[in-house]
Amino acid sequence: MSEKNKIILANIHGEDRPGVTASLTSVLADHHAFILDIGQADIHNHLTLGILFQTTEEESGAILKDLLFKGYELGVNIRFKPITEENYMNWVNLQGKNRYIITIVARKITADMIAGIAQVSAEQGLNIDDIKRLTGRISMNARAKTPLASVEFSMRGTPKDAEVLQKMFVELSAQHNMDVSFQRESMYRRTRRLICFDMDSTLIQTEVIDELAIKAGVGDQVKAITESAMRGEIDFNESFEQRCALLKGLDVSVMQEIAENLPYTEGLERLMKTLKMVGFKIAILSGGFTFFGNHIKNKFGIDYMYANELEVEDGKLTGRHVGDIVDGRRKAELLRLIAQVEGVDLMQTVAVGDGANDLPMLSVAGLGIAYHAKPKVKENAQQNLSTVGLDGILYFLGYKDSFIDDEVMNKR
Repeated sequence: MSEKNKIILANIHGEDRPGVTASLTSVLADHHAFILDIGQADIHNHLTLGILFQTTEEESGAILKDLLFKGYELGVNIRFKPITEENYMNWVNLQGKNRYIITIVARKITADMIAGIAQVSAEQGLNIDDIKRLTGRISMNARAKTPLASVEFSMRGTPKDAEVLQKMFVELSAQHNMDVSFQRESMYRRTRRLICFDMDSTLIQTEVIDELAIKAGVGDQVKAITESAMRGEIDFNESFEQRCALLKGLDVSVMQEIAENLPYTEGLERLMKTLKMVGFKIAILSGGFTFFGNHIKNKFGIDYMYANELEVEDGKLTGRHVGDIVDGRRKAELLRLIAQVEGVDLMQTVAVGDGANDLPMLSVAGLGIAYHAKPKVKENAQQNLSTVGLDGILYFLGYKDSFIDDEVMNKR
């Protein structure tokens, strides 16, 4: 840049309406200015527009005069700030710094949540580049259904201690009843293509083996074993065989009755519609049973389903299973296998589950999400979602309600 060039930051504020940006940038075009950066936001129909531009010493006075005149015509306020070349180059050099995305999801966003995230991030050396709301505008109608609220922060910098930062986010989550996702920004984050779900207590709000056990009159025994296994206290395979044995003699007609009355998790239908609409491959990787997995697979058009097969003789369960057990290790293997078949990089995969046997696939996936998970799983998972339904995953993936809902409506 020569000494004859000037860099100027124009900050524009006022009521938004069509044509404001076009009119102001046309003034810059008339004077052959170069736009170095531009950003715009609209909050409650109020415009905030920033334009960083370069012009010549000779043209600068005329540009400022014409912009002020045009601003007066448009009813917006414009303030100018000269930027030195040194200051500009320091800003440009920040381009190489790491970028992170912090997403908060809750029933309602409070000022405490925003303040907490901003303060913790600043203490760790992260600077906010951008903040945007991912969810739709919240109705003041008291009768409106409980909303979802999500805000995404784009951050730049390198955390002083990433583990400490994650721990502080966990503490904030518990304190303010929200979920916080902390992800490094990369091309993989924006190109996720495969998502693998646990079934029991994830896609459905029950453990099917517990439902079968109740019908068999051994509910308390099986439930105790299930809970111990999900907490990681006993080996999953051992617990699975113990529970299957207790189901011996149960009529298979009971399975159909349970399948037709499965309690689906909040947000599941919206999540599935959206994932399929944007081209995700979807898999169920379950330590449960194929009968119920296939029922869900057919209902939602899911691409893959792997679970355990119960042995049946003369219309009754034998108390044994057929084939290898789908345990935690097998879930991780299947995720890798499906990714390979679909030609998807592991960094483009997502895994969602709640139990200790889900941890291997959560750790293998590019994005592992513990959903309403057991304490041990929460401690070891990359991300946690505990305050909202399954469609909260969409915000961790960076989708906005305005895009999702518009596309869903257009498909009808």
